[in-house]
Amino acid sequence: MIPLAAALPAAAAEGGAADFSQDVFWVWVVKAVGILVFLLLSVLIAIWFERRVVGRMQLRPGPNVHGPFGLFQSLADAMKLLLKEDVTVRAADRVVYVLAPFIAVFCSLLTMAVIPFGPEVSIFGVVTPLQLTDFPVAVLYILACASVGVYGIVLGGWSSNSTYPLLGAVRSTAQVISYELAMGLSLVSVFILAGSMSTSEIVASQTTVWWLIPLAPAFVIYVISMVGETNRLPFDLPEAEGELVGGYTTEYSSMKFAWFFLAEYINMLNVSAVATTLFFGGWRAPWPLSWIGDGVLNTGWWPLLWFVAKVWLFMFLFVWIRGTLLRFRYDQFMSFGWKVLIPAALVWLVCVAAVQGVRQFAEVDVRDMLPWLGGVILVVVALSFLVPEKKQAPPARAADEPFDAFAGGFPVPPLPGQTLPPSPRAARRRAQAPDTPALVGGPGAEGADGDAPESPTQEVPRG
Repeated sequence: MIPLAAALPAAAAEGGAADFSQDVFWVWVVKAVGILVFLLLSVLIAIWFERRVVGRMQLRPGPNVHGPFGLFQSLADAMKLLLKEDVTVRAADRVVYVLAPFIAVFCSLLTMAVIPFGPEVSIFGVVTPLQLTDFPVAVLYILACASVGVYGIVLGGWSSNSTYPLLGAVRSTAQVISYELAMGLSLVSVFILAGSMSTSEIVASQTTVWWLIPLAPAFVIYVISMVGETNRLPFDLPEAEGELVGGYTTEYSSMKFAWFFLAEYINMLNVSAVATTLFFGGWRAPWPLSWIGDGVLNTGWWPLLWFVAKVWLFMFLFVWIRGTLLRFRYDQFMSFGWKVLIPAALVWLVCVAAVQGVRQFAEVDVRDMLPWLGGVILVVVALSFLVPEKKQAPPARAADEPFDAFAGGFPVPPLPGQTLPPSPRAARRRAQAPDTPALVGGPGAEGADGDAPESPTQEVPRG
């Protein structure tokens, strides 16, 4: 491992802020169009890639008919969505209902503007960085775009005026609040060591050592948070098909549904690019390729290849997780975010700040202290999962107390041995038509109007 103490002075000496002084208007246009084309083509490839990889994991081929290796399948699916009938819910809030997908897509397209794809290159004779723009708080801008983009999901679920989309929107709100806190805290340790929130300067600070090595716990917390931030398995609670039909997209069809679908995959690329920039050295070649030819592979257009390769490494991680893990229950999901990720991120942040303060003011050699602290924190978090949770015994119920299905605020089925109270509707029907005989049957028989058994003492059958 390269000493951390030696890495920090090198990072400070290099500087590394992107120089946009020679950029003109048409250069900005070329960069913006290039980023847009890169994202749209990457989404088409990502859909095909995910289906192929998951198919291999499930011992089936995946798409392999349309085009070589099935590469045209994503294009065929996009055309199908484009030509499908566009159904608008009659009771929906029309303006917000149509605007929500565009909010999600527009915000997802903004993030890549501050991501450095490479060093300075020559574009039609103009020397410019492979980056659209940069500023001192670029990472905060990324977090802001991600936060605003969730409004598309929230407004889409609310404006549909339907139960399941609304539940998905509410879940998405809680999910963003929970997991963006952990994500933001995991990134603060990078700011402390890099000394900047500018993406180009953070990449420049990783010349000697990638922040993945000294900040491994922060990287693990970020990876878990980015899966929750993008609503991907096992954290796809806002759209959980088994519970909410399709969540916030239930009432959407045709291209409005495709916009949400597009935003999800662009966000996957965004968080992968952020992880590459902040923890994996950005566009820098991996070791030992960075030593070849005195760093010649870190100049010109070669770094664009390393950046894209690292991004797709994280995309494969997304697909691998989807093909491996099951969906969390909502209570497990929220408990994991608030009781594990956020405390672990806070403890790690305090450790990083303390080590950096000791190093700067006390002049103590702490070059290998952070990796050891990170290992201790990871072990403690892993051991916390082995501690059994204390379960409170349910309160004792009197033998003659009738079972109240709505005691907890929502209906629950009775347990074996519990009795249901008499049906109010059946009593009213019987009062209105006293000559109508009640339906007689064995255990579990219902009243004439499909209600529960009329007898308050009849037991619910076991099994």
